Amino acid sequence: MKRFSAVFNFAGGMAVAFLLISPLAFKGNANKNNRPEPVTAEWRAPAIPQQLSFAGETVPLDRWDVRERFDRELLINSYSTANILYLLKLSNRYFPVISERLKANGVPDDFKYLCIAESNLQSGARSSVGAVGFWQFMSYTAPGFGLETTSAVDERMDLVQSTDAAAKYLKQAYNKFGNWTAAAASFNCGQGGYNKQATFQRTKHYYDLQLPEETNRYIFRILAFKHILENAEALGYRMSDAEKYDEIPYRTVTVTSTISNLADFAIQNGTTYKIIRLMNPWVRGQSLPVGKGKSYVLKLPAKSS
Repeated sequence: MKRFSAVFNFAGGMAVAFLLISPLAFKGNANKNNRPEPVTAEWRAPAIPQQLSFAGETVPLDRWDVRERFDRELLINSYSTANILYLLKLSNRYFPVISERLKANGVPDDFKYLCIAESNLQSGARSSVGAVGFWQFMSYTAPGFGLETTSAVDERMDLVQSTDAAAKYLKQAYNKFGNWTAAAASFNCGQGGYNKQATFQRTKHYYDLQLPEETNRYIFRILAFKHILENAEALGYRMSDAEKYDEIPYRTVTVTSTISNLADFAIQNGTTYKIIRLMNPWVRGQSLPVGKGKSYVLKLPAKSS
């Protein structure tokens, strides 16, 4: 009986070991013999256009360095599909306003794509270094271009005011450097930073300058957004007009005295505090102080809710 029991235990142990090892053996064979199923999706690099310009200035795509830098930004942004679709929706709301203000200030329309590169068309965008708003002005530079930045009001988040300020900066930079591409690049690294490099490298031509990496990529990001959004349907981004965001219908109220409680003010005007903040992102708190001789224009829904 003992001998039989020992044989039985040995045989049982071998069987268990076989059961444990055999799946691994078969798995190994399967890995060797089976190949991955072919996928149906294809990932291809978007075609680089034959010609490209910014603000009427030709982009020298015949140069390998320029072509490859543009190609990099085109690849990255073309495959950021969700962001491009979102921008197509937002641009329908914001581009008409931006274009109108750029034209009124004598700045080329292509600079609306710079606004995308800066903030993705988000009024409350804030960079790691503290730049805020649609055009990403710093708090210490904003007042020099006519933007109020206080604890109660931040006009960097007002589309019209900040676009006017950006146009003022860009015209100033254009007069300094003599072309719009350099003016756009200086929006990223500052006029002083751009001028320092231009002086050392003895050229003001953006495509000939070695600049900090962010500025090296900056113009090409703008160009990528321009190319993609202007050719969205041909590039495969399908969206009906009904899917895009329209400008929100509004009426205006000129405020000449302090509003101590914006929630009460909202209810009195047939809306809510939330809607006032959404339609006027430049308002920062629960009240709106108005100094002597000062006034503000608030947007309210076209119809009371």
